[in-house]
Amino acid sequence: MKANVWMGRNRLEVQEVPDPQILNARDAIVRVTSTAICGSDLHLVDGYIPTVKKGDILGHEFMGEVVEVGPGVRNLRAGDRVVVPFPIACGACFACEDGLYSVCENSNPNAGMAEKLMGHAPAGIFGYSHMLGGFPGGQAEYARVPFADVGPIKVEDDLTDEQVLFLSDIFPTGFMGAEMCDIKPGQTIAVWGAGPVGQFAAASAFLLGADRVIVIDRFPYRLQRAQRTGAEVLNYEEVNVLEALRDMTGGRGPDACIDAVGMEAHHPTPAMYAYDRTKQAARMETERPYVLREAILACRNGGVVSVIGVYGGFVDKFPMGTVMNRSLTIRSGQCHVQRYTGPLLERIRAGEIDPSFVISHRMPLSEAPRGFELFKHKQDECNKVVLTP
Repeated sequence: MKANVWMGRNRLEVQEVPDPQILNARDAIVRVTSTAICGSDLHLVDGYIPTVKKGDILGHEFMGEVVEVGPGVRNLRAGDRVVVPFPIACGACFACEDGLYSVCENSNPNAGMAEKLMGHAPAGIFGYSHMLGGFPGGQAEYARVPFADVGPIKVEDDLTDEQVLFLSDIFPTGFMGAEMCDIKPGQTIAVWGAGPVGQFAAASAFLLGADRVIVIDRFPYRLQRAQRTGAEVLNYEEVNVLEALRDMTGGRGPDACIDAVGMEAHHPTPAMYAYDRTKQAARMETERPYVLREAILACRNGGVVSVIGVYGGFVDKFPMGTVMNRSLTIRSGQCHVQRYTGPLLERIRAGEIDPSFVISHRMPLSEAPRGFELFKHKQDECNKVVLTP
């Protein structure tokens, strides 16, 4: 089959690779009909996530048709149309029973690698390094899905691929980011990052009852897309964000702040950006955490900072004194997608939201490397790329 593989930092190729096979009783093989490029894939391409190996298949946002199931999978059969969550979860461990699917205790066969960096291991993730299981991803014609009796959600033919594909990751991620804010009527939520996850976080904040949502970014085309959700916007290259947020909230600050950017944040101050960029390039820190710092400083006393942007290791100059002295709560996590797919599918079917609004580019899988270039460098107003094998 054809698949998009990692060949080194900033090197991707679509190659012929072996077809996936059933390896365990609870596996399924899915013929991929749609897959997507995620912002967190860029951290792999840029070499900031360790334990990625030459030839690894990328991609953790995919859906398709079941073509084969193992003998332990009784809820799916060949011909079923499914969306596959990006975290791989067994459904039976302590974490899964508590709804914490992205920290499943049984799905990461390389847990020891992750423990060296993180203390404890998260779940396995499709196409996202050997530290997180080494599972081939979904930017391919076919994919093996472990624990297929737990993860994939069946979708009827009344909805298009583009309406439901993002149930695999970015819609539930944005929704969880908003849900972690404990939104109450009348509140103001600030979102850093107007990419697809930030756009879904803004839309979800309104779904959950926020009165105002303010989205911060520097690219006009992304801010315009955020405005379509009903959000107000700030271009951080044109205003001082901390001052603007105080002015917009009567001096108090937003009730909750969502970091939808993560480890490769840009900084409007050249000296501070150079500091983080140099330390990251020299591997003296793994992140550029400017957005996280700013979100903490901006949040009102007693508020919530919700972190859904991807981080890989260690940050420098973390304002812990602000967190402690101002009674802030930090909530974070890779999304527990399996918890949200059913309820969010019903919201899509009810017409409350059409997730396809984030898509800007569609192309065949064979053009995946070009899609990554467009997405990474914000060319041609690229917001979200969907690939069709």
